[in-house]
Amino acid sequence: MAKYSLAFKREVVDAYLDPDQGDGIKRLAKRYGVPRNHVRHWVALFKEHGEAGLSRRRRQTYSPELKLEILQRMVREELSYTQVTALYGIRNKSSVAAWERQYNEGGIEALMPSPKGRQPAMSEPPNRPPPPVPDRNATHEELLKENAYLRAEVAYLKKLDALVQAKSTTPPTKRG
Repeated sequence: MAKYSLAFKREVVDAYLDPDQGDGIKRLAKRYGVPRNHVRHWVALFKEHGEAGLSRRRRQTYSPELKLEILQRMVREELSYTQVTALYGIRNKSSVAAWERQYNEGGIEALMPSPKGRQPAMSEPPNRPPPPVPDRNATHEELLKENAYLRAEVAYLKKLDALVQAKSTTPPTKRG
């Protein structure tokens, strides 16, 4: 739900545009309890787009070409963020400020949309080095030594796993 209804925005804009009242933005903002920049933005949107400018719209995406066109026009005509957002019907002037920062840092490529959402799962596991090829020339004693070492390694890993499992299942003790 929108914070301010269309009827409320229209009432504020009408009060600003009514020559009999003659209230400025500051006085209207105080009377209606809204920030001055909101009133200024609503008036600019209404002047440019009519009542449709005040209505709430779904999230809109802008192409990199349009973003660049907006930034170029802003520089060429020396427009403020508020003026540009009113001209193009952009909801937030911070969007234009972010586009400008991105463009200054990375050019047109930085204005391209970034992929959204979670990264896809790996399609295949990373390449592991192939297991070492047993040496055919190894002596019987060397093979027995290697076998004993590998058995000890497996036993150690099993014991470590058992300790970790036991630690995670025991409730923590109170210290007092």
